[in-house]
Amino acid sequence: MPKKRSGGGLSPTQQAAKFLGVSVLAGAVLAGIALPAFGVLGLAAKGSVESFDELPVNLKTPPLSQRTTILDSEGGQIATVYSRDRTVVDLKNISPFMQKAIVAIEDSRFYEHGAVDLKGVLRALNKNVQSSGVAQGASTLTQQLVKNVAIEEAGDDPTKVAQATQQTLGRKIKELKYAIQLEEELSKKKILENYLNITFFGEQAYGVEAASQRYFSTHARSLTLPQAALLAGIVQSPSRYDPVNDEAEATKRRNTVLARMAEVGDISQAEAAEAQKTPLGLKVKKPKNGCITAVQGASFFCKYVERVFLSDPVFGKTKEQRAKVWNQGGLTIRTTLEPQAQKSVQASLKDHVYKSDKVAGAATLVEPGTGKILGMGQSKPYGYGKNETEYNYSVGSSMGGSNFGFPTGSTFKPFVAAAALEEGRPPNQEYSSPYQMQYPSPVQTCGSKPWVNTNNEKLENESESEKGPFQLRKAMELSVNTYFVQMISDIGLCPVVKMTDALHVVQGNGDKLPEVPAIALGSKGISPLTMATAYAAFASRGMYCSPVAIESITQIVGGTKKSLEVPKSTCARAMSEKTADTVNTLLSGVVDSGTGQQAGLDGRDNAGKTGTTDARKNAWFVGYTPKLSGAVWVGSATQKVKMTNIWIGGRFHDQVYGGDTPGPIWRDAMTGALEGKDSGQFNLVSIPNPPDKNRDKDKGKGDGNAAGGTGDDGGNGDDGGFLSGLLTNGGNTNGGNSTAGDGGGGFFRGQTNGNGNGGRRG
Repeated sequence: MPKKRSGGGLSPTQQAAKFLGVSVLAGAVLAGIALPAFGVLGLAAKGSVESFDELPVNLKTPPLSQRTTILDSEGGQIATVYSRDRTVVDLKNISPFMQKAIVAIEDSRFYEHGAVDLKGVLRALNKNVQSSGVAQGASTLTQQLVKNVAIEEAGDDPTKVAQATQQTLGRKIKELKYAIQLEEELSKKKILENYLNITFFGEQAYGVEAASQRYFSTHARSLTLPQAALLAGIVQSPSRYDPVNDEAEATKRRNTVLARMAEVGDISQAEAAEAQKTPLGLKVKKPKNGCITAVQGASFFCKYVERVFLSDPVFGKTKEQRAKVWNQGGLTIRTTLEPQAQKSVQASLKDHVYKSDKVAGAATLVEPGTGKILGMGQSKPYGYGKNETEYNYSVGSSMGGSNFGFPTGSTFKPFVAAAALEEGRPPNQEYSSPYQMQYPSPVQTCGSKPWVNTNNEKLENESESEKGPFQLRKAMELSVNTYFVQMISDIGLCPVVKMTDALHVVQGNGDKLPEVPAIALGSKGISPLTMATAYAAFASRGMYCSPVAIESITQIVGGTKKSLEVPKSTCARAMSEKTADTVNTLLSGVVDSGTGQQAGLDGRDNAGKTGTTDARKNAWFVGYTPKLSGAVWVGSATQKVKMTNIWIGGRFHDQVYGGDTPGPIWRDAMTGALEGKDSGQFNLVSIPNPPDKNRDKDKGKGDGNAAGGTGDDGGNGDDGGFLSGLLTNGGNTNGGNSTAGDGGGGFFRGQTNGNGNGGRRG
């Protein structure tokens, strides 16, 4: 590509060598003889001498990288992402003015010569010798196309880019060889079309369609004469002739192109003069690249889709292969995101948690029976400024979330209940459930070695008035800590582990949950997506379906559209229908008369569970209808903020509970997502409920909620928070009684391993 360079010029010897080199090259092409490749020409390899005819004949033309469009489930655009912003168009969709302008300024004899313009070579050589430098190039459009193909193939690899653009005669000779091939295989119009689609026009725009959109907010087919001349002039030096940053220089260059078009007879002198008087008329459209531009707060979901693509083997066996396909682009990705659900999620979060609050909120909605992610959002927008974050609080670390997720508190208890029911325990199982007790010991694990309470660790319920005996229904409604620890002691840890394995419940870093009794209190960090998907198995009567975000993908490669295989949800039975129906009955009671009353939906079958962890650093509500499951987390991403005497979403809280903050977020998000839709009905079961001697004393018990009832307990230990242990190793502190171990200082927390009673209820 012709490009003026500064410098001290060539010495007489260098001038002679350059003249000799070009003359030899020209003579070789004309005579069709073999050209010896001396080392100084860059063609010698391992001491061998190749001839011009022995160079590889096939130019490997990679598919041009293009923008990728990410759509919601209804076909609406969420965002566009690209390695290179390019939209390939046919020549018929490129303005004739543009076609003539680029030929006039870059290669006016394009339709008259072959791969090399010998007149142009000699003319350029003569001028360069006279100027003692490289004042004029002689590359044809075909040669420039070959060079751009090499740059495209190099991608973002700086070493390969340097090799593709190095100024050596050896590279020029290879370039010529491939140019001859293209001239033999393609028509002039096709070469011109390929060139206009591949070349760089500055301002992140590759190809004439993207450039037309960037500078004039119009399509390439609609370019006027002055507009086309401006774009054609940019190609020689996109930075020097950038009209956005130097309008005067760009105008001067445009007028040069117009004058050249008149000189070669493409337009009249009068047309050129009139166009030269025209203002540039820029209507610049800023680049909109990446998930940060996503609509409806779907930036985090957009990044999740990207992570899925780059990590799932269905898109390529290796990370490098997947990245190559992603960067190549040209993809249209239809996702599972439902516009109504996403809008409702974001509206609810915005109403209940401000982005400037000391804590954050995140919510994810999943469809039972399919695993489709219908909504995903959070209170702090995607970005890098104040009150923004690039971390997705809804997912685990491998998908862009926190290292360990967030301790779930009592939202874990339904997993224990499901495990006990699968083991044959009756739905009205009763335990003594004292206010305070030591962890039962020993407790059987999946291995041969039982868990033993070597430190005489204790746990307690929310208040001293809360003491049993309790049956399962009431224990679930009131979220009684000691009840569920006794249940784990009864059935052992292995059934709980088997249940969480079947529900794919893992820590935020992907590790399995530990076999300790405190697991019943939600001591370990888990992501909202994991919780929403696990609870969806209750809604679908025991069938667990892995989460999916992508419905279909098509890709345009070389003008041909093809469909790509996409990951499918894998569904398997996690528990019996009877167990799931019983859990649904139990959790329906939580929203009817238990800790989750503020979350309950009007006129719909719904169920859920609250959770609040130690020092109120995390509060949860996870719930569902038969056709929609959702998890909401509110808390400290760094695990350093205690939600006591705190303002959240313009509301003051002396203490935050799972029922009074995440609960209403869930309620509003679900209500909007389900508006106008049938949410289905549960298959509820009858649970015998003999007179409860504690019934009277439970009346009036408050949890800080307007609707009354107790709160729910939380997790054991400060289990590490957002990006746990990144800057500190944290600790392996064991939780004691009412307060568990704190995993270390610093802005980012270390993971803890407490076995004591973890937070409070909510």
